[in-house]
Amino acid sequence: MRVTNNDYGNYDDKEITLKVENLSKVYISAMGRVVSLRNVSFSVSRGEFVSVVGPSGSGKSTLLNMIGALDRPTSGKVFLDGIDITSLNDSQIATVRNNTLGFIFQSYNLINRTTILKNVEFPGITGGMSDGDRRRRALKLLNFLGIKDKARYKPANLSGGQQQRVAIARALMNDPKIILADEPTGNLDTKTGQDVFNLMTMLSREFKRTIIMVTHNPELAAATDRAIHIRDGSIEKEVVNVERQL
Repeated sequence: MRVTNNDYGNYDDKEITLKVENLSKVYISAMGRVVSLRNVSFSVSRGEFVSVVGPSGSGKSTLLNMIGALDRPTSGKVFLDGIDITSLNDSQIATVRNNTLGFIFQSYNLINRTTILKNVEFPGITGGMSDGDRRRRALKLLNFLGIKDKARYKPANLSGGQQQRVAIARALMNDPKIILADEPTGNLDTKTGQDVFNLMTMLSREFKRTIIMVTHNPELAAATDRAIHIRDGSIEKEVVNVERQL
């Protein structure tokens, strides 16, 4: 592996699916002014699997929230598939988020009162997919992930690893170009976590999904295409996995 300087101009613009430019986020609280991100810049190419690593409070989740349009930056820009989402209104952001992004969370964020099938279908409902197409795609995704037989179950009947597979299926429902994963293996045992990581690697390599994963696991971070290390809201270094570039 080798350490590189942060230079988001190294990639062919035609292949860039995510570009972050001089991103900063400042919160005003009872404790005063808190700087969560400081002039962060980088880009990610189509199909690249990038991990974001750093200690608690370093700004990792804040960065993911900015990229996912779940929060707005104080300054700077985020481009998703060439669109500056920081310039969009809430309705436009919702459309871009639904069409471009898939989210995977540490706690799965499944709806416990309904079935696995309905959980996976949900993004298709908000995306305007027809009932028949939605059902067919959800079942196809569950089959691809090896849990089609669980379609009629509710989340509480599944193991942690199975629930995370459901969350991955849900993230893929609207065929997103970019998947944002916030500690996707954090609640899983080592073997199950590795299985989930392997699935994400396959999505990146075989299906050219761009993946940004926040993780505390140094071994998983070292196995991604590139690890962006953040400390005190700034990029400390980027480590490229040369073996995965071959």
